[in-house]
Amino acid sequence: MRHATALLLHVRTQRPHAPRFQSQLDALNEAAVRATEAAGLRPVLVPAAEAPAPRVLQEAALASVLVVLGGEDVSPALYGGPEDYPGAGHHEPWADEVGAAAIRARVAAGTPLLGICRGLQLMNVALGGTLVQDMTGHTANEDDPFVGTALHPARAAYPLDLPHDVRCTHHQAVGALAPGLSVIARAADGTIEAVAHRSAPALGVQFHPEHPDIAREQLTPLLTGLLAMGSRRESAQATPA
Repeated sequence: MRHATALLLHVRTQRPHAPRFQSQLDALNEAAVRATEAAGLRPVLVPAAEAPAPRVLQEAALASVLVVLGGEDVSPALYGGPEDYPGAGHHEPWADEVGAAAIRARVAAGTPLLGICRGLQLMNVALGGTLVQDMTGHTANEDDPFVGTALHPARAAYPLDLPHDVRCTHHQAVGALAPGLSVIARAADGTIEAVAHRSAPALGVQFHPEHPDIAREQLTPLLTGLLAMGSRRESAQATPA
């Protein structure tokens, strides 16, 4: 029997131009691996900017759940935004194109998908939305960039429980919401912190459930919940009318 897998799609394994950022992402990714294993899944960590596109898309299609992790700002070319904006940094257009294709394929297939931070932003863009390119108040400029944030539910009917207190670090956010997505949580200032697809088992969160201090408590149940949603969807489709 094939073991259930989670494809953890990140951007790259090396950033000589940004070693501190690389170290922060490595810590998040390692915690995501442990939380994935706690959910009973075999994690497969793949760098979208370094792996061949056919491999990424094949792994994404076969995985029990696709998790799109954080990283650089999404390339503005994907949503028609200006390249020169406050806070603009390094972009990874290749990783964005491959990740967006994998997201669209998962949604079309109706299979479990989770986007985290940049993953939520890429999900929104891949499905036709835009981004707020620069904002303040959701990141810190100190050794610990994470800001404690309280979530405010926007739709009570969503079948998965989201945590109330989360950790955020982002200067971009969802702008125009993509068709097919619904807002399910916001921060106190109105920033969209979580979205869900209306027909597919797909969830995007702007916060970091994979933070090393809370990954078991937040990421693991989100993964098991998405898998259960996917199983219920498969059962409903297989049941004769």
